[in-house]
Amino acid sequence: MFRLVAIVSGNGSNLQSIIDAINKNIIKNTEISSVVSTSAKAYALIRARDNGIKHAIFDKKSYDTDELRQSAMASYISNISPDLIVCCGCLLVLNKGFVDMFENKIINIHPSLIPKYCGLGFYGIKIHEAVIAEKESITGATVHFVNHGIDEGKIIIQKNVKVLQNDTPQSLGLRVMQEAEQHILPQAINIVLNNI
Repeated sequence: MFRLVAIVSGNGSNLQSIIDAINKNIIKNTEISSVVSTSAKAYALIRARDNGIKHAIFDKKSYDTDELRQSAMASYISNISPDLIVCCGCLLVLNKGFVDMFENKIINIHPSLIPKYCGLGFYGIKIHEAVIAEKESITGATVHFVNHGIDEGKIIIQKNVKVLQNDTPQSLGLRVMQEAEQHILPQAINIVLNNI
């Protein structure tokens, strides 16, 4: 059984898609060993609790520096010996020490078609605002490996979503999540862990 750790910061809708895919045996031979939250207020923690998944909180208010926080988080995750770490809605840029400790074992979901609308400053609703401002006809989501750059790691899978004429950043963001993110994240986990 593969051990997966999910790093979250907010609602946890992508975490829920992983939980559902494991329960339906869409993601094969895998369990979520722990949910790690960067915020004590993340609704994702309730999802973890409701599904009987071990969880831990590494809120920035509890640490003097980000380096200490990420070091504590890395130590906690290292004790689990995960086969894969999934950043799903994680609003924390992982530092070099963290990435080096888990080299080629961290993947991230990003709500755009990388290399468009990614990197520093492109997160959350800002991505969808930019897509609409640039009058794009297609957007989507990408799952990629995490390296030392921001959204620069090797792409695993992408999925397109049409931008509709009457879209708002909010409606577009919801559709990208429902039509792309929640489908390709379980697929990417299967690709990495099960080669399927």
